[in-house]
Amino acid sequence: MAKVIPGRYTARMEGDFVVFLIGMRVNRLWAVHKWLPVFLAMGPMLRELYTNRKLGFRGTEFMLGWRSVHLLQYWDSYEQLEAYARGGQHLTAWRNFNRKVGTDGTVGIYHETYKIRADEYECVYGNMPVFGLAKVSEHIPAVGKMETSRRRMGGENEPAVPTPVNPQKSS
Repeated sequence: MAKVIPGRYTARMEGDFVVFLIGMRVNRLWAVHKWLPVFLAMGPMLRELYTNRKLGFRGTEFMLGWRSVHLLQYWDSYEQLEAYARGGQHLTAWRNFNRKVGTDGTVGIYHETYKIRADEYECVYGNMPVFGLAKVSEHIPAVGKMETSRRRMGGENEPAVPTPVNPQKSS
């Protein structure tokens, strides 16, 4: 189990990067012969990515839902992600999925791709192991200019905090 680091931290990444979400959803629970191969196809892809850092892959977080599996991935560039999608273990898995599952509805798959420009992101981790973006970049204390969301997003001045109004109170 990963070591919890007490306190508030953030991540700092040099340059642009890509956040990629990919996952599957089991639509028919009893069709194990359809969805298990889709689930198992991710292992060879991850091994290939972790052993070939020149592909641009930085790392992943694995998350389970009731009927779904999700991977949050970080990449150096969209071009490298796209190049990987067109070859290697991914192309093999994609062809197998289309041949064995296709559009029969037993298994759902998805991905979402986000290009993140340098200094146009923010994150905070409180009492967490090194996680997510901090795991693939620099994990730093969220203090000083990194203390608040606005400051992490490059905002110099914090907006004034409005005084709470009590509608029940009358003059």
